[in-house]
Amino acid sequence: MSAPKFIHLRLHTEYSLLEGAIRTKKLPGLCADMGMPAVAVTDTNNMFAALEFSVGATGAGVQPIIGCQLDLTYETPEPGAKPLPPAPVVLLAQDQTGYDNLLKLNSCLYLKGDGQEPHVLPEELEALSAGLICLTGGPDGPLGRLMRAGHRDRADALLDRLAAAFPDRLYVELQRHPGDAGLPEAEKLTERGHVEMAYAKALPLVATNDVYFPKPDMYEAHDALICIAEGAYVDQSAPRRRLTPQHYLKTPEEMATLFADLPEAIENTVEIARRCAVKSERRDPILPKFADDEVDELRRQAQAGLAARLAVIPHAAPVEDYEKRLEFELGIIEGMGFPGYFLIVADFIKWAKDHDIPVGPGRGSGAGSLVAYALTITDLDPLRYSLLFERFLNPERVSMPDFDIDFCMDRREEVIRYVQEKYGREKVGQIITFGALLSKAAVRDVGRVLQMPYGQVDRLSKMIPVEGVKPVSITQALQQEERLRAEARAEEVVDRLLTYGQQVEGLLRNASTHAAGVVIGDRPLDALVPLYQDPRSDMPATQFNMKWVEQAGLVKFDFLGLKTLTVIQNAIDLIHAGGRDLHVGADGVELYEPAPGAENDIGHIPLDDERTYKLYASAKTVAVFQVESTGMMDALRRMKPTCIEDIVALVALYRPGPMENIPVYCEVKNGTRKRASVHPLIDHILEETQGIIVYQEQVMQIAQVMAGYSLGGADLLRRAMGKKIKEAMDAERPKFESGAAANGVDAKKASEVFDLLEKFANYGFNKSHAAAYAVVSYQTAWLKANHPVEFMAGVMNCDIHLTDKLSVYAEEVRRGLDIEIVPPCVNRSQVTFSVDKQRLVYGLAALKNVGAEAMQLIVRAREAEQRPFATLFDVARRVDLKKVGKRPLEMLARAGAFDELDSNRRRVFESLDPLVSYSAAIHEQRASNQVSLFGEAGDDLPEPRLSTSNDWLPNERLAEEHKAIGFYLSGHPLDDYMSALRRQKVLTLAEVHEQVRRAPAVVKIAGSVAAKQERKSARGNRFAFCQLSDPTGLYEVTVFSETLEAAREHLEPGTNVVLTVEATMESDQLKLLAKSAVPIDQVAEQGGAAEIRIYIDQIDAIGPVSTLLHKVRDEAKGQRFSAVSIGLLANDLAGEPVVALPQRFPVNPQIKSALKSLGGVVAVEDI
Repeated sequence: MSAPKFIHLRLHTEYSLLEGAIRTKKLPGLCADMGMPAVAVTDTNNMFAALEFSVGATGAGVQPIIGCQLDLTYETPEPGAKPLPPAPVVLLAQDQTGYDNLLKLNSCLYLKGDGQEPHVLPEELEALSAGLICLTGGPDGPLGRLMRAGHRDRADALLDRLAAAFPDRLYVELQRHPGDAGLPEAEKLTERGHVEMAYAKALPLVATNDVYFPKPDMYEAHDALICIAEGAYVDQSAPRRRLTPQHYLKTPEEMATLFADLPEAIENTVEIARRCAVKSERRDPILPKFADDEVDELRRQAQAGLAARLAVIPHAAPVEDYEKRLEFELGIIEGMGFPGYFLIVADFIKWAKDHDIPVGPGRGSGAGSLVAYALTITDLDPLRYSLLFERFLNPERVSMPDFDIDFCMDRREEVIRYVQEKYGREKVGQIITFGALLSKAAVRDVGRVLQMPYGQVDRLSKMIPVEGVKPVSITQALQQEERLRAEARAEEVVDRLLTYGQQVEGLLRNASTHAAGVVIGDRPLDALVPLYQDPRSDMPATQFNMKWVEQAGLVKFDFLGLKTLTVIQNAIDLIHAGGRDLHVGADGVELYEPAPGAENDIGHIPLDDERTYKLYASAKTVAVFQVESTGMMDALRRMKPTCIEDIVALVALYRPGPMENIPVYCEVKNGTRKRASVHPLIDHILEETQGIIVYQEQVMQIAQVMAGYSLGGADLLRRAMGKKIKEAMDAERPKFESGAAANGVDAKKASEVFDLLEKFANYGFNKSHAAAYAVVSYQTAWLKANHPVEFMAGVMNCDIHLTDKLSVYAEEVRRGLDIEIVPPCVNRSQVTFSVDKQRLVYGLAALKNVGAEAMQLIVRAREAEQRPFATLFDVARRVDLKKVGKRPLEMLARAGAFDELDSNRRRVFESLDPLVSYSAAIHEQRASNQVSLFGEAGDDLPEPRLSTSNDWLPNERLAEEHKAIGFYLSGHPLDDYMSALRRQKVLTLAEVHEQVRRAPAVVKIAGSVAAKQERKSARGNRFAFCQLSDPTGLYEVTVFSETLEAAREHLEPGTNVVLTVEATMESDQLKLLAKSAVPIDQVAEQGGAAEIRIYIDQIDAIGPVSTLLHKVRDEAKGQRFSAVSIGLLANDLAGEPVVALPQRFPVNPQIKSALKSLGGVVAVEDI
């Protein structure tokens, strides 16, 4: 092989986010194709690609040169002057010392905490220069910028400083990117100066091409990528463009020709490559040392923990079986070198539990470990649930154990802080993740920078099919979708969009931190990996992602936040607040006999509670973990669960693929179908799942029992089957058949079973995970069945700012559970949802636009004097209403939170300004320690005059209440219509749900229109999405153009309407398509009642009622008239006198509403 001519030393991969377009995986192949034996990666201000590139290049026979382009702050600004932006220099690791220093410098970029963009200071560069080769940065580097600004002397001084920091390791960098008009201006202005300074100081020259994309024909697509990053447009003027079509991966020959007059600049690239002899390499796992003898410590804790467990929990097997299993697991853990890992996890979980932070019972395959159960890492007895340790830690396939730990969502950060304090903040970090430009996003982003109409880009994006959860590539979409190809043929800009999209698709768009992953090192992390700082987090993150950080030797621990654990804890706290323990019901009756010390441990509730399974079987599972969806509810109704194993199976079955087996499971369980036999040897393994293979563990057990596999070997078989690794499966089939033959199974049957395993291994579920989440589901179902008010309050507190969810939960509380909701009230409500006498009290902070801190001011003032507010003026005196704020007070008034003090909500609303001024004056006096002549501060201030307006009408009150609460709580605008609508066969939303569960249908449904969004289709037709509600919930309707044109006026927000809709279920969601819409009064008129009864509680109300009825009678034209009677409600009367009025009157829902607003009227009902 001939000697290399040139090596690229400045190159940007996709890890130079929205800047580089060289794909890391393809780079070694590109270099090999052009005969380049080495290459450097120098991403902008990061080493994200370092390990991935190093491993990939080495494997392809290309020498990796680890580097980075760092922004250097090269001049200190004058006092008060704006600092100059930093300029790039290139650093390349020459040896291990240089690599270690490069890690630290990259960490310095992000960890300063000075609020500036990433940069290094000259003194940091000098302190960490050992083992690094420095290139001066070319025309845009610090020397180039100084020369272009006319400061040659300062450039000269900076070069001296760099030469001192990098003795014999500094190269003056030159670049040439010639176009039709010659070299770019920056290169023209600086090249001569660079060469002169290098020769004057006897410094070597080096040529780079500052590579950003692989080939010249990607320049325009790359420019679109830059525009996405900068928020610019492709067709803006040329001065925006910093790069040229020449910034591509040129061949050595092209570079040699370009610098033919300065051959040493080319030769020095090869010299530098020879000097750089360090790689970023994989390491074995590194963990902090937990104990002097971790093997003995783990054994001691595990044995003691198991003994403690068995002392209080019923055994699923003889004690000897537990001890034998524990010994087996300990042997594997010790042999694989993981005692420290188990001890570290057990320690932070113990700390969390000691500090009353809820921890999940388990997650993933870790729940199959008895050692984990003994250490209280998990709370599932693996023998009780027949869980397999080898599914978690396979002695025949060495890999790190991986516990996923669920913590209470609100307190997860406390556990991470503990880990930081225990091991040292500098040794603990998060893990970076990267977001990529997937096909749909690429189309949208490129379309935007090409200034294409939003509607057109949106339409093109929607033409890209989705497989699973990800869209297919643009290339695949073009192959599959004729519409997309036609659009590209018809319009040049669309073809351009799709071409650019294909070129940038898959490149990285942004960096963030992994939602749960935390690494813990035995030394400062920047000694092992470069660090990054997400601006939204105060904890550094590794610059290597999850895959590569583990290759670098760091071990990942998953700290997940699970909202359901917070819900459970909220419910338990509310039970305590009511003076009860978990095992005591609201009626004071003991629900079960708890183990000593476990009275409030949700993990100790009985798993055979009749109420809980009744709740499951009736599918009343709104807010119950894992089983909230419509499809899950249908499955529960069919299954009628009677044991925890049924819930485990349902969690595993309810997924695409296995779902088709739910009917079979339910029919076998309920005795309407005979259980199928696979083979007598293995039927017992499938007994708990009604003869169906549901779990991955069953695949393993079948291979063990039928074909003599070890469980470790069976796990390898399962993995090969699940990943469809053909070579491995071809090797395993004869082994399986041979093992089965040894157990008396004929070859044909063995082959059939192997095929069956192959099918189910592909979508079999991890039983350990299913069991753990089934237990959490059961815990929430148990709370809902036995402590419904506290449970629902706990649920609503977790979603206190999500109005859509609160409306569903409120409906479940009122109608599903028949529990009273106390509306928002300054005298009864807490900041959050609470419980009073088994009623759910609405939390003030759940109102829209109020803020928890403002509501806390009201609650604290009330509780400080341990007495309710007596009047509005009392509120103003005790609460600084100016601090609460006008907007929150308006929401309180709209919601009726002051009703106990003044039931006229409109008067309260319109009196807020004088009340706030009055309150402010009182609290200003208090703050200045002024004392009134009459005693308390403010006592000499006159109470302000309040508004004299009449209250809002009932429907107006509801509309105002809706603005504050986000849904109708005290009533609904359709309430007065419902009896008439029922007579016209108009269904409620709840009834539509029930009917459509069975089959699609065309139905009538009424609604109050809350919002409408009109859009244009690809063909220019208008359509709309309308949000409506009825007394049973919220829903959305799609209205296509023909119906929209005919009924637009009936679909405006605030109107009440009856819709005829096509109703279907799609992916557990109710879909409604409007066919027609008519005003609700038109339908109600047709369904009017024969008689109306008006109930009053005082004789004086008869006069106003009569006046109103005669007024509307005189004005009525063509309306249906009804008989009217008056019912008198009085405590001193034994009966209920009813007076029938001699005349008939027009009494429609609006008139009913007006009657209800009259003083003394209690109710108006159809008879």
